[in-house]
Amino acid sequence: MIKNIVFDLGNVLLSWKPGQYLEESGYDSDTVTLIMRDIFSSPVWAGLDNGDFTSAEAIEQIAQTSSLKKDFIRSLFDLRTEIIFPLTDNIKLLPRLKKSGFKLYYLSNFPLDFFEEVKSEYDFFDYFDGGIISAEVRHSKPDIRIYRILLERHRLKAEECFYIDDVEINVRAAESAGIRAYCYDSADGNPQHLYELMKEMFPERI
Repeated sequence: MIKNIVFDLGNVLLSWKPGQYLEESGYDSDTVTLIMRDIFSSPVWAGLDNGDFTSAEAIEQIAQTSSLKKDFIRSLFDLRTEIIFPLTDNIKLLPRLKKSGFKLYYLSNFPLDFFEEVKSEYDFFDYFDGGIISAEVRHSKPDIRIYRILLERHRLKAEECFYIDDVEINVRAAESAGIRAYCYDSADGNPQHLYELMKEMFPERI
């Protein structure tokens, strides 16, 4: 029996699409490609997610290898809280799930300073019983260790958890840890998709 629902944050509860944001802000396609390659999709950003260094250190590292100027890189880091925003229809599910008796957790790859900003900005985090951020534990999805840390820290049984992520490899890793999981398509254009999934999974509780 599923007792705990675990959410990824990016593109499940929070929209995180920096490329789209940059395009809509008027940056040309070559600049967007460069920014995505050197910053948001870079090994340095993955290291930031993993807690290997601070944002200030990441900016320095990117500036050493990128043609982008350091001040411009820093300005893009400052835009992070503008790029990210709540997926309201999905967040509306949290109080319903809570009222139905589920415990709620988050499991997400996130730089720690960025996460603290986001968490302080949005009160929907009050619905959660706990969670794990990659930078905090120095392991990032799809590393199976981060799933095991979640289970151990919150004394959860894998077979009693249901995990939702928008990245297939992360879903497969959760399943390897014994957790039932689902790959959520945030790009399908259907704001009711997650609600319909929950309704199908737990018809007597939603």
